[in-house]
Order: sequence, then C-alpha cells, then structure tokens
Amino acid sequence: MGNDGGSIPKRRELVKNASRAPTVSELKATALESLTHAWTHCTLSGAPLDLDTVVSDWRGRLYNYEAILNGLMPSDNPAEATSASLGITSLRDVAKLKFSKSGDKWACPISMKEIGPATRAVYLVPCGHVFAEVAITQIQESTCPECAEEFDRENVISILPTTEKDTQKLEKRIEDLRAMGVTHTLKKGRSDKKKKRKGDDQNEGAGDEKHGERVARDDHKRPKKDTDSRISGINNPMAASVTAKVLAEQGERNKRRELASEAVGRRSEMARS
Repeated sequence: MGNDGGSIPKRRELVKNASRAPTVSELKATALESLTHAWTHCTLSGAPLDLDTVVSDWRGRLYNYEAILNGLMPSDNPAEATSASLGITSLRDVAKLKFSKSGDKWACPISMKEIGPATRAVYLVPCGHVFAEVAITQIQESTCPECAEEFDRENVISILPTTEKDTQKLEKRIEDLRAMGVTHTLKKGRSDKKKKRKGDDQNEGAGDEKHGERVARDDHKRPKKDTDSRISGINNPMAASVTAKVLAEQGERNKRRELASEAVGRRSEMARS
C-alpha cells in the first residue's frame, strides 16, 4: 500500500464517519416507516390490522378486536401479552372504529383523503367514525357528519399521535374522565354499575311478590353456560361473533392442556410402577 497517490484513513476518521447524526430526510423516513407499521399492525399481537374490526384505546393506538379479547382472557402462559399490560382492563377501554371506503381505499368521507400514515386522522367518541383531522377542524357542527351523534371537541381522538401536544391532550382527557368514574368510551366503570344494580335490587326487593317476580326473571335471564354469560351483554353481532369464537378457541386450548397434563401423569405412574 502507499506510493499510489491515495491516503489511508485513520481510525478517528472512520469512527467519526460511522457515528454521524442522521439527516432530516433519514429521520423522516424512519418515522414514516414506524408510523406505517403502527397503521398496519395490531399494537398488542403484532398481526396485520383488520380495519373492519379495529378498535382503539385512549392513546389512539390501534388493535384487532380479537387480540383485545384474547388479551383480556386469563392465560396460563406468563410470557403471553395481555391487554392489562397496555392499560386495557375491559372492553369499555377501547372504542370500535368505523372507517369509510372510497373504492378500494379507506378514506375520509368529508375530504376524501386516504386514511393512513400520510394523513393525520382522528375519530369521534362515542360513535367511533374516522375522519381526516383537517376535515373535523373545519366543521362547526357538534354532531358527527356520518351518524349525527353529538360529540364534544374534547372527545376528538388523534389516531397514533405524533406530537407532544396531542399526547398531552389525550392524557389530560383520560385523567378527567377517570376522575368522573368514566372510561375512554364515556361509559361508567364497573364499580359504579355494580353499586347501581345493588341499589336497584334493594328497591325491587320490597314485598314478597316483587321479590318472587325478580327471582323468576333473573332465573330466566341467567345464561346456562359461562360462555353465554360473557357475550350476553354484547349488542353488536360482529363483536358477539368474534367473542364467541375467541372463547371457543380458549376452551379448546384448555381441554388440550388438561389432556396433555393427564397423559404426563399417566406416564409418570407407569414409569414408577
């Protein structure tokens, strides 16, 4: 080497070049790649998102409805991801999103902008309809343009927010709702509902005749199977169907585990004998 008119770079020059700060364009490309992944994959399971059944939490993160159901079910595998690890303890903590289509693309029904990583999007609580942010900021009405359900400006949720301002706004909103005993979807928490039911039961218990009628009514409504009791309160047919599917799959997994455990036990007994 040498005597060829070139130069040999020194170590400090190589290290300096290797550790250079990324350019603005590189940072933007990385951010877009991350945002694209978040728009196309479930935050909990990592599986591809199904926009027909997608739900969102108060942070604007996106999930498959089935993944949330699986995450809420008790699991024997401690390594398995759960909804509680993401702050989701019940279905009241997620809102079902309703996307509009334009041809074969998901688009804002007002601006016709394609919904995705290239467009800042929002959804309304409680109805769940999705719009481009610019479209919602321009309308003056306090009703959803799609279903005419009323909403407050505080309940316009940024989907996958990218600015500190949007994140702080969502944090302030959920703090205020929790202080009022209300969930992300503006529904009362379980504790309040149980207290209300307890008070109703005491009022209905006045008189033997009313008590007997209530018992008969409760017996009639009481599901005969545990699975039915978990889906009896779901009014949405799609949600009920997915819930039933998840519960059935969980039941099959539990049966297989029991059979495997029994088989291991029998082999151990045979080995000892």
